[in-house]
Amino acid sequence: MAALPASYDPANEVDVELVLAVDISQSMESDEKDLQRAGYAAALLSREFLDAIEAGPLQRIAVSYVEWGGIGEQYVVADWQIIDGPDSAAHLAEEILTAPENKSQRTSIADALRFSKTMLENNQYQGLRSVIDISGDGPNNQGGAVTEARDMLVSAGITINGLPLKLKQDKTAWAATFNIVNYYRDCVIGGPGSFAEPVRSKDEFPQAVKRKLVTEVAGIQPQVIHASSTESKPTNCGMFD
Repeated sequence: MAALPASYDPANEVDVELVLAVDISQSMESDEKDLQRAGYAAALLSREFLDAIEAGPLQRIAVSYVEWGGIGEQYVVADWQIIDGPDSAAHLAEEILTAPENKSQRTSIADALRFSKTMLENNQYQGLRSVIDISGDGPNNQGGAVTEARDMLVSAGITINGLPLKLKQDKTAWAATFNIVNYYRDCVIGGPGSFAEPVRSKDEFPQAVKRKLVTEVAGIQPQVIHASSTESKPTNCGMFD
């Protein structure tokens, strides 16, 4: 058998290394930011999420929660920690809910992906899978081509799943008219088993986040929108880069 690296610690093995990368760009209003934090916290505490962890071979995952906006605007709200049951999940949820509010102007999905990749590469955990769960309500408009960032991560063995948000009720709002679901499908998600879980209203958010996290932790094939979907014409991914 090959020798294990000197830094190897079996206590750091996990089923999944999961970055929760949450959009706080200018298009996200304060109540929508609060909705995101509350939704993720509730999902982490849910029985379904904890059951998915318990069903894994190692019965523990490593999670970090990052809020992002423009270039260089990434805020680690909750750094890496092991989730292996209700107590550790409650600790992470509390960190998310009580952290100071962060603000940003622009939207750099590309830089958020690169930052998340660094988070995955520089932690002490060894996961059977590496996953980035990225939310957003608008296209990349800073930081270079989003598809180049996506492809770099996929080539490194990282799966990117999306939570495209259509939360605006005002049909005249720009964010309400842009097809963010197709954009995430064609331009953002990628890697083995990648998928997007659309959220089309604020009322849908808590259940959508819970479904998404359960699917990611369990590693099951979701019945949602995949990168290979051909239901509509491909999106011009570079239209705002």
